[in-house]
Amino acid sequence: MPRAIRIQEPGGPEQLELADIAVPEPGPGEVRLRQAACGVNFIDCYHRSGLYPLPQLPHGIGVEACGVVEAVGSGVRDVVEGDRVAYAAPPPGAYAEARVVPADRLIPVPDEISDPVAGGTTLRGLTAWLLLHRAFRVRRGHTLLVHAAAGGVGQILCQWADYLGATVIGTVGDSDKAQVAAEHGCHHPVVYTRDDFREKVEAITGGRGVDVAYDSVGAATFEASLDCLRPRGLMVSYGNASGAPPAIEPGLLGRKGSLFLTRPVLFDYVADRQDLLEGAAAYYDAVIQGVVEPRVGRSYPLEGAAQAHRDLEARATTGASVLELGRG
Repeated sequence: MPRAIRIQEPGGPEQLELADIAVPEPGPGEVRLRQAACGVNFIDCYHRSGLYPLPQLPHGIGVEACGVVEAVGSGVRDVVEGDRVAYAAPPPGAYAEARVVPADRLIPVPDEISDPVAGGTTLRGLTAWLLLHRAFRVRRGHTLLVHAAAGGVGQILCQWADYLGATVIGTVGDSDKAQVAAEHGCHHPVVYTRDDFREKVEAITGGRGVDVAYDSVGAATFEASLDCLRPRGLMVSYGNASGAPPAIEPGLLGRKGSLFLTRPVLFDYVADRQDLLEGAAAYYDAVIQGVVEPRVGRSYPLEGAAQAHRDLEARATTGASVLELGRG
């Protein structure tokens, strides 16, 4: 039988349990996948901890994977058996060797894109596309602040922004990560454990501030990120790695320079299938053209999911983390 990771109740990484599962035949509008690789993302940690509640328990987790279509339900038009596809969308349950998923969430994977890259970075690539092309349209001459610049999204974001002609200031936790960020498009890596990133931003921009701040860290960086923005700059809060950002009253944005604040959710931006395919095609093309070189930092077996979560939450990873699912 196929194996999958499931949780019985919210909690720490120890809640991730390996189990044998029965995978049904696909219903109308569904397909069954034999999966090859799946990504480990912070949203998985949020589902596991209960920050983002699952619809019921016990339940699988994981929202991103790639694999091959094994069976197709009635009414499915866009994919056929044997197609190699990826997805980066609910419902959770990607930590599994096989599963049934909605066909309209599937993305065709070009031959040039490997299983670990498709299964482990599509969510990050779509997120970077959203941040750079939808939440804020980055153009040549813009200056960006990117937190967690050596992380899975951060590396893609910095490389793509560099290609678009932006100047990238990125925060990282240590000198090794600063080197990784610098090798992936970050022009000004700042080690936040050693330097005040607000002071660095002020010095780098000559006191002007950045056009947009991309903050996936949350509580630890949110208010300082606001201080880094130019007047009428945009704060994009898209993650909570250090905990949820504090509540703010709207007048604070006015006092700091008529700032804008948005909290985008990727799944709202790709709810329409055409938007999903457009974003995925843009990301995969950027990879194929060498604009973005996504890095799979660590690979784990399916039974190593708990360790993958520990490493991710400890910020001990660079690039993407992937569970390899195939057993032959």
